Amino acid sequence: MNVLHFVSAFFSDSAHWHGYDGIPTRVWEHVQYSLEALAFAAAIGLPVGLVTGHYGRGGNVLSLVATAARALPTFGLLVVTTIVLGFGMLPVMIPLVILAVPPILVTTYEAVRSVDPSPVDAARGMGMRESDVLLRVELPVALPLIFGGLRSAAIQIVSTATIAAYVSLGGLGRYIVDGLYQHDYEKVVGGAALVAGLALVTLGLFWAAARAAVSPGVRRGN
Repeated sequence: MNVLHFVSAFFSDSAHWHGYDGIPTRVWEHVQYSLEALAFAAAIGLPVGLVTGHYGRGGNVLSLVATAARALPTFGLLVVTTIVLGFGMLPVMIPLVILAVPPILVTTYEAVRSVDPSPVDAARGMGMRESDVLLRVELPVALPLIFGGLRSAAIQIVSTATIAAYVSLGGLGRYIVDGLYQHDYEKVVGGAALVAGLALVTLGLFWAAARAAVSPGVRRGN
């Protein structure tokens, strides 16, 4: 039996579309976990990246922190946090946020640092405050790259949020973990296909959001 047969059999089974273990329920759980992790990561990475990028300080430290965070094994971190904190959402959120912060942080820093200094100097010459220079001059120009960092983080989270199933939570990882335990490879392949599909949807949503939020002039310049 090939992969396409497994996928077809999984999605054509009406039992997979209803109840607490149905596809709509598991997709919604996965989306909730992903949105929560992305919100926490953005709340950490965006402000730090914007401020350090604006002042041009701490770039080496950010790079070191990002490299160290990327080197941490997500599943291993999940095991450690579960042992320390017990079962629940917090042990899942910690490794997902640590995974997502580096691309947001580093990309935001680099985005602000790459802004043409001429309009920044002109804004300062006009007497604008530093916060206004950052938010009204640098941020609009840096938005395309910032969206790129958020998109990368979101896709990594969506792809990795399957770890929630290993600590008895829901999401699409439930199909993969349960399928492996039950030797039900139709369920395993179907769950993996859903994760891949959700990642593609995430990619499309961020593309649309960037088109809506970034001014046409800045898009043409990039």
